[in-house]
Amino acid sequence: MVLNNGIRVVAERIPHVKSVSIGLWVNVGSRDEREDEHGVSHFLEHMFFKGTEKRSAKEIALAVDELGGELNAFTSRETTTFYAKVLDEHFSIVIDLLSDIFNASLFDPAEIKKESQVIVEEIKMVEDDPEDLVFDLYVEEAWRGSTLAHSILGTSESVGSMTREKILRYVQRCYDPREIIIAVAGCFDLEVMTDQLEAAFGNYNHVGSNLQVRQPPKIMPHVQVKKKNLEQTHLCVGTAGLSCLDPQRYAFYLLNVVLGGGASSRFFQEIREERGWAYSIYSSPYSYIDGGLFTVYAGTSPRNATKVIELVLKMLNRVKEDGVSADELQRAKNQTKGSMILSMESTSTRMSRIAKEELYFGRSFSLDEIVQEINQVSLLQVKDLANALFRQETLSMTAIGPVNRKMFPELLVV
Repeated sequence: MVLNNGIRVVAERIPHVKSVSIGLWVNVGSRDEREDEHGVSHFLEHMFFKGTEKRSAKEIALAVDELGGELNAFTSRETTTFYAKVLDEHFSIVIDLLSDIFNASLFDPAEIKKESQVIVEEIKMVEDDPEDLVFDLYVEEAWRGSTLAHSILGTSESVGSMTREKILRYVQRCYDPREIIIAVAGCFDLEVMTDQLEAAFGNYNHVGSNLQVRQPPKIMPHVQVKKKNLEQTHLCVGTAGLSCLDPQRYAFYLLNVVLGGGASSRFFQEIREERGWAYSIYSSPYSYIDGGLFTVYAGTSPRNATKVIELVLKMLNRVKEDGVSADELQRAKNQTKGSMILSMESTSTRMSRIAKEELYFGRSFSLDEIVQEINQVSLLQVKDLANALFRQETLSMTAIGPVNRKMFPELLVV
């Protein structure tokens, strides 16, 4: 369904539940910010909750708490999302609330000044969390020159210089109704909901928006070392990954599960269980509309940092040469399908799934379709993908903690 102003609506009715989740997904994030706008997407997410023409910030906070529900938002590199989950009997109230903050937020300069201090504290919190910090530094260097390298939070300087005029210009430029999806999952009456959404959001209009054309990222191989007074060395090692649209994406997800996607994965078993070199060790696939990363994280004692990197690289080489076993691939398929199907018991997860499918593919996929795609991934596909991704020219590493560059001489060869 499409509202009169071009906002798309996707919905999944689940009549046997008592909750409903709704999300407003805006196809804009930190990668869409200009040089003088770093952090504005995330800042704007905060400001939508700081008062409207008829509700104060406290009244907005109280409104959903009184219903026993949840109202929140998050910003990524490509999207900004405002969402709520409530009992189905309160659905009309939460539509009115979301409509109010989306259509009538004041962006009061006094609130902007106060919120800039809050977000600076959020930036400091990330800087004090080495696991978050090492990944941010890794992405900034791996995608240097691309807007995907931009920090979602911005910097203390960019946040401190935020103004109402800058926020309003950004909304006018980026919050085009054609770039907005409303996703709903749970127990609702379709006809009633359709009328309510048209009344609540159908007049929202920023025609003439001017989003920048997104440029595909190019990975920049690097070895980056940052000294920091920590007990552990925190490591990110990675290569290029795949776009979320890539036909090989299911093989990519399964390769990740085998290597570092859980307690039975190769990295966890060999580095933590067999050698005791790390408490936290895992890999992650990060996929965006036009590119991605495959990243391995480990937190380890400085004396073991070099050995952990050496072993990770050997294991990447091993999967290139030998692939994965039939048992490993089947376990990864079972794990992926089971996790996906169990997550579907949450209306929030189902809301997010249909929103992303519409955003990236312009259509929805049934569980049967996804399960079939997973089942069709072959051993040869996984091996070929490992050889395509794990290459010297895309290999990068970032380390923070009690480290120096001499600890990692000529290690990054696969």
